[in-house]
Amino acid sequence: MTGSIEFSYEALPGRVVFNIGAARRQLAGEVDRLDISHLLLISTAAEAELAQELAAPLGDRVCAHFTGVRPHVPNEVAEEARSVAQESGAQALLSVGGGSTTGTAKAVALSNGLPIVAVPTTYAGSEMTPVWGLTELGEKVTGTDTRVLPRTVVYDPALTFSLPVGLSTASGLNALAHCVEAFWAPGRNPITSLLAGEGIRAVTQGLPAVVIDGLDPEARSQLLYGAYLSGASFAVAGSGLHHKICHVLGGTFDLPHAETHAVVLPYVLAFNEPAIGDAAEPMARAFGCSRPLAGLMALEQQLDMPRSLSDLGMPEDGLERAAALVGAKLPFDNPRPVKVSDILLLLERAWAGEDPST
Repeated sequence: MTGSIEFSYEALPGRVVFNIGAARRQLAGEVDRLDISHLLLISTAAEAELAQELAAPLGDRVCAHFTGVRPHVPNEVAEEARSVAQESGAQALLSVGGGSTTGTAKAVALSNGLPIVAVPTTYAGSEMTPVWGLTELGEKVTGTDTRVLPRTVVYDPALTFSLPVGLSTASGLNALAHCVEAFWAPGRNPITSLLAGEGIRAVTQGLPAVVIDGLDPEARSQLLYGAYLSGASFAVAGSGLHHKICHVLGGTFDLPHAETHAVVLPYVLAFNEPAIGDAAEPMARAFGCSRPLAGLMALEQQLDMPRSLSDLGMPEDGLERAAALVGAKLPFDNPRPVKVSDILLLLERAWAGEDPST
């Protein structure tokens, strides 16, 4: 090995508990560690019963239950959740659900600094990051603040057993997108690359097995482990071109979050791959293939998933507007110089579902 190694890495605080059954056996003990007596429980209406079941051992420490979660965290939802937190006297937030649920808890914490205990039920990875996002007037605004980083995350693969195959696929590819982008994001360093590479390996191993048998505990554990690593790498490395595009598509056109990441990822990787330099080899090795894009395409060929933005309901006449909105937020350090015309072409190809490798 030749050459010097230079990098900066800021480890983020937080406790992670990971094992099958942890949400039912260990959640109360984790709340005890934080010495909290008033919790606001946050979940979607669809997961309300599960959230209440998991929170039952906490008894009257749960002072209120907010179920108004919506995708992309509209500002009015955030305001409603903040009001419930204030009126109930909550000292902390217990989030049970996917990325939108975690995002709602983050929106509350952003305004009042309440600590979050997160119990993920999908592969979003948001629970490991200090990144928040709010949608207002058709535009998604994001930022970074350590106040929104969950204090404790309880990962229980058993909670994902009932996740439908289609949602498991989309959510798993969303996690994979975090890992891939961590290799070229502005805060990348050798540590985030190690985390991202292991995340790619775990997702690539676990996702096809989950499609075959959604009740396979080893496959579910691998996929959730990969999602944890995806969030941990993304949290430090930051976001780049891929996330800029997906935030615009989700916030402005209300496209489903995970599915949008799944569709867009191969097109962004195809655009950037010629310019990622030394990152190509470890990324390809994590995929178990000669090239990163070839590895991603080989994985996606095993999966039943949306292949185009048109499949997700993206209007063709909105592509130019989307490209212009992304163009206003283009990352200065993308591996390959990018113009609005490049974004428009990428979106047109993704809308039509063209082969990303051509």
